[in-house]
Amino acid sequence: MRITSKEIFTIPNCLSLLRILLIPIFVYVYINATESTDYLVATIIFFIAAISDFLDGKLARKFNLITELGKVLDPVADKLQQAAIAFCLLFRYEFLWMLITLFVVKELFMGINGVILLRRGKKLNGAMWFGKLSTAVFYVAMLSLIAFPEIDTTIAIILSIITAIFLALSFILYIPIFINMYRS
Repeated sequence: MRITSKEIFTIPNCLSLLRILLIPIFVYVYINATESTDYLVATIIFFIAAISDFLDGKLARKFNLITELGKVLDPVADKLQQAAIAFCLLFRYEFLWMLITLFVVKELFMGINGVILLRRGKKLNGAMWFGKLSTAVFYVAMLSLIAFPEIDTTIAIILSIITAIFLALSFILYIPIFINMYRS
C-alpha cells in the first residue's frame, strides 16, 4: 500500500508527529533540570504531548481522518513517549525499574503478537478501554512525578504501584484477546 502526502499530513498524524518530536526536547529539559522552572517547562512539554495524544484520536474519529499511517503512528508515538518519560524518571526514582520492566514485557508481548497476527492477516482493532485507562493512569501518575520533583518518596512509590497495577491489569486482559485472535 502506498502512503500519499495527503494521508501523512492529516491533523491527527501531524499531532502524532509532534508528540514524537517533543520527546527529545522533553528528555533534554527534564534530564538537565536543576530549578523548579525547568521542571515546569518539562511539565508543560509533557502536557502538550498528552493533550495532542488525546486530540489526535478525537479529531481522526470525528472528522473521518483515520488513516493506516495514523493507526501505526499513534501507538508508536504513545510507546516512545511513555518509555522516554519512564526512563527519565528512573534517574530520580530508582525504584521505577520495576515499572519499566513490566512496561517493556507488556509492550514486547503486544508488539510480537501484533506482528505475528498481522502476518496471518489479523490485527487488533485499536486500543481496548483497559489499555486506554492504563495509559491515562500512567500519564496522571508520571505527570505528578514530573511536575512535583520534591514529592515525598512514599507518594511516588504509591503512584508507581497504582500505575503498575493498571499496567498489569491491561496486560492480563489483553492475553485472552490475543488467544482468541490466534484461534479464529
